[in-house]
Amino acid sequence: MRRSFLVWTIFCAFLGFTPSLTSLPAYAQTDIAVYSDALGSGWQNWSWGTTLDFAATSPVHSGSKSLSARYDSGYVGLYFSFPSQVDTRYYSALTFYIHGGTTGNQSIDVHGARSGNFQGGVRIGGANIEGGSIVAGAWRKVTLPLTTLSTGGVTDFSGICLQEATGGAQPTFYVDDVVLISIAAPSVVNINVNPSQILRKIDSRTVGVNSAIWDNQFGEAITSSLLTDMGVGALRFPGGSISDEYHWRTNTTLNNTWQWANSFDNFARTARGVGASVYITVNYGSGTPQEAADWVTYSNITQRNGFRYWEIGNENYGSWETDNNTRPHDPYTYAVRAKEYIQRMKAVDPTIKIGLVCMNGEDGWGNYTDHPALNPRTNTAHNGWTPVMLATLKSLGVTPDFLTLHIYPQEPNNESDAGLLQSANWVNAAADLRRMLTDYLGAAGANVEIVSTENNSVSYNPGKQSVSLINALYYCDSLGQFLLSEFNSLVWWGLRNGYVYGTNLNSSLYGWRGYGDYGIVSPTSEKYPTFYGIKLASKFARPGDYVVPATSDYGLLTVYATRQDAGTLKLLVINKSPVSALTGRFLLGDAIPRKTMSVLTYGIPQDEAVRTGVGNPDLATGSQAATRSFTRSFAPYSATVLTIPIYLRQTR
Repeated sequence: MRRSFLVWTIFCAFLGFTPSLTSLPAYAQTDIAVYSDALGSGWQNWSWGTTLDFAATSPVHSGSKSLSARYDSGYVGLYFSFPSQVDTRYYSALTFYIHGGTTGNQSIDVHGARSGNFQGGVRIGGANIEGGSIVAGAWRKVTLPLTTLSTGGVTDFSGICLQEATGGAQPTFYVDDVVLISIAAPSVVNINVNPSQILRKIDSRTVGVNSAIWDNQFGEAITSSLLTDMGVGALRFPGGSISDEYHWRTNTTLNNTWQWANSFDNFARTARGVGASVYITVNYGSGTPQEAADWVTYSNITQRNGFRYWEIGNENYGSWETDNNTRPHDPYTYAVRAKEYIQRMKAVDPTIKIGLVCMNGEDGWGNYTDHPALNPRTNTAHNGWTPVMLATLKSLGVTPDFLTLHIYPQEPNNESDAGLLQSANWVNAAADLRRMLTDYLGAAGANVEIVSTENNSVSYNPGKQSVSLINALYYCDSLGQFLLSEFNSLVWWGLRNGYVYGTNLNSSLYGWRGYGDYGIVSPTSEKYPTFYGIKLASKFARPGDYVVPATSDYGLLTVYATRQDAGTLKLLVINKSPVSALTGRFLLGDAIPRKTMSVLTYGIPQDEAVRTGVGNPDLATGSQAATRSFTRSFAPYSATVLTIPIYLRQTR
């Protein structure tokens, strides 16, 4: 994890504490609330030169609060920023209510932003505001089509700014009910599948889960049952940030003398029992190359575990990681030390694969500037973690077996359901890493595999979204996008982590649990929605199956496709709309269905069954007649796997 969550709350269930629950709010609207009594989840105040009160009690348009603003000088701004960005192909207009205070007639330009850059402004007045102008003592509705703000139909909409337009200070005004208005869903979504075109083969490590040394149930039968039920093919040990503090031989961290609940031997027994591939993260931050080599000896020579994949450290670019080196969090030092780790570990077992920590972007995490890496293709120098590490490795004559990337698309207290469900982009991440491997390692870079050993929704302090249906849908979408890239292993964080209180419970987020938890299951093995999301996705992405193309003409109904050699087509269909059932019209290309298709679904009814105690919380099953062209309706906030026995028509 990005932060070292030694989540002591994992023990709360055994100490008699009961997690709090919140009542389920009305389902989130398809519109996005920017401000309504408070900033909507994911929106941030980036205003400048403006005196603000986000909780004014009078005047109020609706609810109990409004936003009071006063421009203190010329050309300053009231700026609502949304760093995770909005895909405005699904939104038509910005609306809000404005009150002129005691004076009225304020002169204000509204700008949309794309990737943080303001677009051309539109003056509030005339046809875009009721009554033609901002008036004293009354609310007026402003309606601005996103196309007039030069932000319609884009994927990088990042904010709204109400900017002072006269060059001088202006008196107090009020704003309320700021909303992005959604576009109505189409009556039919057209989906095309091409089973004859193979994009890639699915690796046995595709569905993976992190384990941790604090998991005192990992060696129990219930854990093996959970892992088998989810179809897990890869496990990681001993954890995230704690890996850089962990001494495997004593099962302790740093200078502690007490032992953790889950030892390496305990982990190994369960991993072997479920037949999973294993990633072991050795201690870079406070360990030594010899300690790592001794671990390989014990695991693969003495115990004959045959664990093949070994990582050197965890997120060592980050200040949250323990790093006792003279130059902590330094890619040059990391690369130099990695050479010795690799040499000593492979001297013990030459068959193992050793991976190194990476980051996207040539300038990402440039913690030092005294070892710049020159890109030979662009002839530009970069100080980012990955270029410096790779360039140093090349100078040392070292090529890693794989790079490992961690992705958490959101930051705490800024979670957005709509934003999360549009955030998965493994294809671009893989392309960026492959380009750096080629640029900085040359021909040797072609032999370096790319994997991800951590993925979840938020980088630290998980809120209620982490244990909601939304995170399950995100996992399904993340896996689907992942399969379209060259990544070979997706290891979710994590199996059991622990309750986290006092984090984001914003009512604009879907969900009813009054806490967060990175775990797939709770400390008492309650199954969260992500458990069922992984279980469902594992039915779709079987090792050895082939990924084939599938396209949808409406982004809120996302479709991925796989095919077996034996003649079975599988479709993973995700409805990302919170309120609209969406009907898909499927065209199966050269595939001719042989029998009825089977249907597995997870969504709101199953999540509600847990909340109410009424109904079945597990995957819903069904069937439907299959033809080369068929239609099916998909419920709001749902993920579905369609399994269709087929044969492929022979064409000349």
